[in-house]
Amino acid sequence: MTTPRSLLAPPLASLSSLCLCLLLVCFFGGPGLPVVPPVVAASAPQKLKPTDHYALIFGTVWGPDDHPLYGVKVKIRRVRDKKPKWELTSDHVGEFAQRVPAIKDDYLVWADLKGVKTKDGERLHLAQKVAVHVEYDERVDIGLHLTR
Repeated sequence: MTTPRSLLAPPLASLSSLCLCLLLVCFFGGPGLPVVPPVVAASAPQKLKPTDHYALIFGTVWGPDDHPLYGVKVKIRRVRDKKPKWELTSDHVGEFAQRVPAIKDDYLVWADLKGVKTKDGERLHLAQKVAVHVEYDERVDIGLHLTR
């Protein structure tokens, strides 16, 4: 006569939840085994994740007639860097916004006006680059004013 298999060794599904949890904890690392986090090399700042704290540089591009301008390229870089890290385009109401890390840092913001002209064909010029200082997770509002 044969004994049914279920009587010899209970299947894993029939173990109670507590026993299963204890078995997993003992097998994969119980309280006696320290958990060591992986070593992370100090590298360049990574992209911001949606859950990270951030500061916001928010601005408007203004034309010579003090109306907001659409489609103007805006570049942002840290003062200590040589090349722009972020490139944006102003929206239909002349606004742009860029998230930056929420650490104490200085940024330089300007408009790239290659090929931008008025309806009369005149070239536009940036009045001046705008320096932005960020300390924490804050919003900094600026305006980029263009002249003829």
